[in-house]
Amino acid sequence: MNELEQLSDFIFNFDLEKTHCDVVETAKICVLDSFSAAVGASKDKLIVDIIKKYKEFYNSENENGIYVWGHNIKLPVVQAAFINAMMGHKLELDDVHTNSKTHIGTVVVPTAICLAQYLKSSPKEFLEAVICGYEVMSRIGMGFGVSSHRNKGWHVTSTAGTFGAAAAAAKLLKLNVKETTHALGMAGTQSFGLWAFLEDSASSKILHPARAASSGIEAAMLAKAGMTGPVSILSANDGNLFKAMSDEYDMAKVTKDLGVVFEIKNVDNKPYPCCRSTHCAIDSAIQLKKLYIIDVDDIEEVQIGTYLVGYKQCGLTEGSKNPGTSTEAKFSTPYTFATAMINGNVSLEHFTAESINNEYVHSLLKKVTVYSDDEFTKRYPMHWGCKAKIVMKDKNVYEIEVKDASGSVYNPVSKNDIKNKAIPLLKVAYEDSVIEKILNIEKYSDMFMESFMKQEAEN
Repeated sequence: MNELEQLSDFIFNFDLEKTHCDVVETAKICVLDSFSAAVGASKDKLIVDIIKKYKEFYNSENENGIYVWGHNIKLPVVQAAFINAMMGHKLELDDVHTNSKTHIGTVVVPTAICLAQYLKSSPKEFLEAVICGYEVMSRIGMGFGVSSHRNKGWHVTSTAGTFGAAAAAAKLLKLNVKETTHALGMAGTQSFGLWAFLEDSASSKILHPARAASSGIEAAMLAKAGMTGPVSILSANDGNLFKAMSDEYDMAKVTKDLGVVFEIKNVDNKPYPCCRSTHCAIDSAIQLKKLYIIDVDDIEEVQIGTYLVGYKQCGLTEGSKNPGTSTEAKFSTPYTFATAMINGNVSLEHFTAESINNEYVHSLLKKVTVYSDDEFTKRYPMHWGCKAKIVMKDKNVYEIEVKDASGSVYNPVSKNDIKNKAIPLLKVAYEDSVIEKILNIEKYSDMFMESFMKQEAEN
């Protein structure tokens, strides 16, 4: 069997009852974290305007319609997954699998919830789909070769995301091994997504997980209908996906320890609503404030050394050096460091137009220089770290190194932290009780997904 066939065999044979309880509990936490991040964005103006337009084109108020989270609106299953996945990426609070640089939850969780609702799947079937989606998406992402894939301009959340969504959908649709392989092949031929949005602060980044989710569902549906996909897409002489998108791909990572090591256990949960590559700098600012008495007005300069991808993504662009939009600020190490140094934290309120254009914050961020550090580049992608050096006007120097940002598997947040993160995000549309419902999903009936979403949406 080739790598795609091995993944398909894993998906088909995966059984929740034979899986370690830690993996299952982690899956439920990932569902909560991803769902709450999406709901928190449900009232965003751009999201609301998109939903209105989609309702015009795709309105589906019949029994087969699926709820858009946070809205009493139903759409066909593919479009509902598309919108919900889009919301999941909007606030930049979605989880990160660092070894593949993928935001898995924003693709896989909407795919699994929406399709499980449509099929009236059991909680067991739903969780199996989530775990399979996380496993496949992370492994394809690692196979790409994180640094080379990113430096070529590819956004791995979408390039690997189609595979993750197809895996989850194939499990829920009960495809056999051959059909699942075809679904993954068709997912691969729809692999897409580029980082060009960052250059002009386009809002289209959220399109990437959305299209990955819808493409994955459609790939599985087409396979179920009999369409065949390129089963050699990862190894073909002509049209090899890995070779086309990376100079450092590693096929072995796709199946290494498959079914033994579960990559869902290696997912980071983001405490700050901005690019994960800025989080180590935010942590460095917060820690320096705790360790020393630092008067921001007396700072002469700040130097932050980090891994090459983090520098390129959040310290090299003109937008990162002088952010004027929410997207630019969320991908700016100088802005997020300055915000953390002044406020002691970074939260959603710091990405409003008023906060982004705050002159005091800009006076500090202009003193911040970000550079690529060889040592941190060598540690990446296993460790997303940095070192920060503050030089004061009196020439005193304060330095710190952050090997792993808070929320990583090496510096984890607690289950209660994730629950507390979810509460303010969910309150825009749901009661707090939804948290315990998700974390105890196995106690509910097969109709759980539909009855839960309908009840909450009507509150």
